[in-house]
Amino acid sequence: MQITLDQLKKICPFAPRGFDAYVPYLNKFMPMYGIDTIDKVRAFIAQVAHESGSFRYTSELASGKDYEGRKDLGNIHPGDGVKFKGHGLIQITGRSNHLECGKALGIDLINTPLLLTTPKYAVQSACWFWQKRKLNEIAERNKDGWFIDITKKINGGLNGLRDRQEFWERAMKAIV
Repeated sequence: MQITLDQLKKICPFAPRGFDAYVPYLNKFMPMYGIDTIDKVRAFIAQVAHESGSFRYTSELASGKDYEGRKDLGNIHPGDGVKFKGHGLIQITGRSNHLECGKALGIDLINTPLLLTTPKYAVQSACWFWQKRKLNEIAERNKDGWFIDITKKINGGLNGLRDRQEFWERAMKAIV
């Protein structure tokens, strides 16, 4: 299943110029990571659209200082919180997540975490995360509470749920 720039514009009407650079990578990596049905693609696009502010931000806006010393994220060295704040379309956060993602993608994210801010790796890291967290299975289920379940697995809570649902509603109209 392929997504077009026109569909993406309908889902993200306030996306920045140049966001068309993501389309070829979405079409390359979504199927590689099992994001290959209408329900999966809609859910994935809705969630990454929220996480990235309509493909505007591939680096978390906050400084990352709040992540300092967070052993649950693998942030064990001074400066890890800032260095390994959220990156990519789905905001890969923490030293351990950057390390694991880098190994999976075959790139060094410990020394070059900003690689995740490029369109290619921003998309691929999000697809990797989606598959790793078994979000395809939840999206395919498409039963009561499924969208909330996906949001919790990405965010740890329900931050931005209304915005995510608005992206989902636009995705349902755009991807048919």
